[in-house]
Amino acid sequence: MKLVKGKIKKVLIHVITQVIFITHIAACGNTVATSSEQPINKLLPFSDPDNRGDWQLNTQVSDEFDAPILDEQRWYVVGKFEDGKPVYKHPDKPDKKVWKGRAPSQFSGRNYRLEDGKLILETRWEPDFPFETNIHIPVFGEALKYENITTACLIGRKSFQYGYIEIKSKAADAQVSSAFWAMGEQLEFDFYEQFGDARDPKKEHISRELWWSIRDWSKEVKGKPTYTEHKDLGFRVADDFHIYGIEWDATGVKYFIDGKLFSEVSVAQVDAWAKENRGVDKGYVATKPLFLWLDQETFPWHGVPQSKEDLELNSAVDEKDDGIVDFEIEYIRVWQKSADLVTDEGEIL
Repeated sequence: MKLVKGKIKKVLIHVITQVIFITHIAACGNTVATSSEQPINKLLPFSDPDNRGDWQLNTQVSDEFDAPILDEQRWYVVGKFEDGKPVYKHPDKPDKKVWKGRAPSQFSGRNYRLEDGKLILETRWEPDFPFETNIHIPVFGEALKYENITTACLIGRKSFQYGYIEIKSKAADAQVSSAFWAMGEQLEFDFYEQFGDARDPKKEHISRELWWSIRDWSKEVKGKPTYTEHKDLGFRVADDFHIYGIEWDATGVKYFIDGKLFSEVSVAQVDAWAKENRGVDKGYVATKPLFLWLDQETFPWHGVPQSKEDLELNSAVDEKDDGIVDFEIEYIRVWQKSADLVTDEGEIL
C-alpha cells in the first residue's frame, strides 16, 4: 500500500507541475514562439517533432523567458548588487566560492534584461564599475586584472541528468564569448562557447564554429577536456538565431543544428580520445547531474575589446553609443525520458 501511495504522489506532482507551467505560459499568451507555433503542452524537440524519443518536458529547468521578470527561483544571477556593490554568494551554496568571471571582464548582476520574449545577456564597456582589485591566477590563461568590461552570468538552481537540451540563441557580435554550458561534480560540459567576432584573419573560422567539450575537474586531469570538437557550422553565430540541440545520455552525445544531426560521439570514442590525448582511461565523465550556465566572457587569447568603440564595432549605427552588445536567448528547453525526469529532491516529476 505504501508503494502504491508513493507512485500516486509522484504522478500527482508531475500533473501539478505541468499545470503550473502551462498556466504561467497561458498568462503570457496561448502559444510560445516556435518554428511551428506549438501550444506549450505540445512542445517537442525541433529535431524530433513526432516525439519518437518519447520525450517529456522538464519544467523545472526549461524557461521561455517571456515573463515580466526573471524567475530567480530558477536562476541565480551572479553579482547582484547590494549597497552599491556586486555580491558573489550562491543562494543555495553560501559557502561555495563563486567565480567572478574571466579577467579582464567581471560578472555583473545588472547585465541582463528580458525583452520581446527573450533573455538578453549584456557585455558592457563600464570602466567605472567597482571591479575586484585582486588579481587571480586562472587555471587556464594569463593572470589579468579586472577592468573596463562587465559581462553577465546566470546559473540554473535545479539539476538534471541526461536528456535532450535545446536552446535558440544568437551570439553577441563582438570580441566576447556567448556560452551555454553546465557544471556538475568535478565535471564541466560546454555545450557551446561561441566567439562572435574574431578579428585575426587567421581565426576568422572561430565565428562560424561549434566548439564543445567535456571537461574533467578531478585532480588528475585538472579541468582539461577529455573530449572536444571544433566544427564549422557554415554560418556566423552572431548573424542570426539558430537552434542548438544536444542529446545526452549514458551512451554518448548527439548534436543537432536547426533540427538536423550535425555530430555524434559514443562513450567508446570519448574514452579513446581521452586515452590518446590525456593519458586517462575514462574520458566520458558526463554521467552526473548538471546545473545549466549562461554567460559571456572575454577570451584574451582571441582578442579583447580595447575601447567602447572597439566593443561596438559591429553594432547597428543607432546602437553604437550605449556601450552594450547582446547575447540573445529565445528559450531553453530540456526534455527527458520518464526514468530520468526527477527533481533535486529525488521525486519523479
